[in-house]
Amino acid sequence: MSDKTILGSKKVLVSGGTGFVGSATVRALADKHPSCAITIIDRSPPRPQHVVPEKTEFMKVDITSPSEVSKALQMIRPDAVIHTAGIVPALADRFGRRVEREVWKINVQGTGNMLDAAAKSGVEAFIYTSTCCVTTDDMRLPYPNIDEEWPTSQTSLIYGESKVAAAEALVLKASSSHMATCSLRPSVLFGPGDYQLVPSIHACIAKYETPFIIGDGLNLWDVTHVSNIADAHVLAVENLVTSRTAAGEAFFIQNNEPITFRDFCLVIWAHFGHVPPFEVHIPEGLAYVAGLVCEMATWVTGRTTTLSRGSVRDACAVRYASGDKANAILGYEARIGIEEGMRLSCEVRSHSKRIYTHLPLICLMSMAGVSG
Repeated sequence: MSDKTILGSKKVLVSGGTGFVGSATVRALADKHPSCAITIIDRSPPRPQHVVPEKTEFMKVDITSPSEVSKALQMIRPDAVIHTAGIVPALADRFGRRVEREVWKINVQGTGNMLDAAAKSGVEAFIYTSTCCVTTDDMRLPYPNIDEEWPTSQTSLIYGESKVAAAEALVLKASSSHMATCSLRPSVLFGPGDYQLVPSIHACIAKYETPFIIGDGLNLWDVTHVSNIADAHVLAVENLVTSRTAAGEAFFIQNNEPITFRDFCLVIWAHFGHVPPFEVHIPEGLAYVAGLVCEMATWVTGRTTTLSRGSVRDACAVRYASGDKANAILGYEARIGIEEGMRLSCEVRSHSKRIYTHLPLICLMSMAGVSG
């Protein structure tokens, strides 16, 4: 059976399909399976920065509303659901609890609504977009070359908690002979439509922040080009409607090219013709104390801070996973390598007229643990 006949004329619904990951997944699905009928449900219609194929159907749906979700799935009757909809807290909120209720409402209750409606409408395959943060948000430990056997910790941040302690667990538990489910855990994402990583690194040039390094700058992490996580979603759908060997399983998805965050930044800056004129190393202990001071100021003023003890730990953490399981079961390999991905991302940024100047360097350094 050829790739283009695996899904045949099946109907696939993509929640959050107008977003960064969702739109890339829709494009990948339409390209590999042109006869597949694709419907997007999202709160926002398609936007120029996240292009989707013209033939894609769109329905405005709020996944936190059980009635809206149920009505949409009963109307569409999809064979497969790719659930990419969710919320990633702003970096300033990642280490606190201010937006916990909203995060849980969307990531947990929204996922529960999708699962319930999918089961009732006869969906045979359900793929969930999770995050590596389900494991790595516990910042007490380093994570060198971890695999899916690593336990999830009870000590986590709101994003990791909402994605695994609740949502991912719901998805994997729901896998059955009637509806096979699996979960994909990408690392921090970049690529066309990226509004956080590369734009913010680029903004450091104008803010004269490129010389500063927190810690020794040698900690390894990994990234995922958005086209690669999109490919992984398509592979997961194909698996769950055929062999189902991925049913009930979670998979780390990344480029599988660990790199220091400093080197990643240097390559990005070099694409824009910038080389830091010198380097200043900020000891982790000093940065940690500064983070504590900022947190205390936050308690007094009530204003959010991007510098915290959590962001400092995040900046110095080791985080990368093994891709063996995804390769063995899904057949996943990164199609867009890190070097090509950075080049493409910088080319997109070069043609953009938007200026991102809202995140200081310490915030950028903490992005190593952020996923889309």
